[in-house]
Amino acid sequence: MFAFNMFDQAIPQAFRNRFSTQYRCYSVSMFAGSDRSDVEKGGKIIMPPSALDQLSRLNITYPMLFKLINRKTDRMTHCGVLEFVAEEGICYLPHWMMQNLLLEEGGLVQVESVNLMVATYSKFQPQAPDFLDITNPKAVLENALRNFACLTTGDVIAINYNEKIYELRVMETKPDKAVSIIECDMNVDFDAPLGYKEPERHYQAEDSSDLEADPTAFVPIDLGFRPFTGAGNRLDGKKKGVDPNPALINPEDIKRGIPNYEFKIGKITFIRNSRPHPKQIEEDSGTSRFIAFSGEGQSLRKKGRKP
Repeated sequence: MFAFNMFDQAIPQAFRNRFSTQYRCYSVSMFAGSDRSDVEKGGKIIMPPSALDQLSRLNITYPMLFKLINRKTDRMTHCGVLEFVAEEGICYLPHWMMQNLLLEEGGLVQVESVNLMVATYSKFQPQAPDFLDITNPKAVLENALRNFACLTTGDVIAINYNEKIYELRVMETKPDKAVSIIECDMNVDFDAPLGYKEPERHYQAEDSSDLEADPTAFVPIDLGFRPFTGAGNRLDGKKKGVDPNPALINPEDIKRGIPNYEFKIGKITFIRNSRPHPKQIEEDSGTSRFIAFSGEGQSLRKKGRKP
């Protein structure tokens, strides 16, 4: 008697439960039917119904994650599955995923089921400096990653925000180079965008003489209003001998204020009677002082002698 199942025992259990097949891949724009632009916003593919039938017979773990391999260029990436509604022998990929695999329309791609570790950390590098124009880029990225199932180090993913596509390169993932991001607590970090240059800062050398300068010299000079400094015009056209350009005031003659060096933050000081009292000019001893009721009166009626 011959045992026909002798080869089944030699095949390891891991290989018997692994899905592996080859499809011709096309971009989502080639998908017949309704508009499926939602596929372009994530990292999931559309597979034929026969793949679901084959996967249901295998003892695979959920969620379903796949490794895509381009044998010609030896490029690899990972993805999830969105639906099983494609034509037989065909699968539809997002455009950014086809660019990472260097695939053309109708190219062959190897699809294999894999088990990935849950992500704990990931680092991204925007491919253009305009990504910094987003008010909260971290929140935008976390919201866009809800449409992804996994991340692969080295891939350039594309997210759509405010009717604009932003590309980001996956610089690092932990704990492995390919991780699952479904229902995980992952820390997200950013690297400097590609082509970004920090603004140059010019530092002025401090002069020792400036440190010893008088603090009153930094008080702004208030020239104030200067009346009757303009030039007048006559109706007859004649010009009078008036200098239209009067001499400028010497800033050294202007008294400058001194800041309050005892000022404390949070304390308001109301300075009262801050105006200096006018100096009393002492009169010479020879001049007479004011004496009340010492003047002479005047009368409208002239005094005369009676006849």
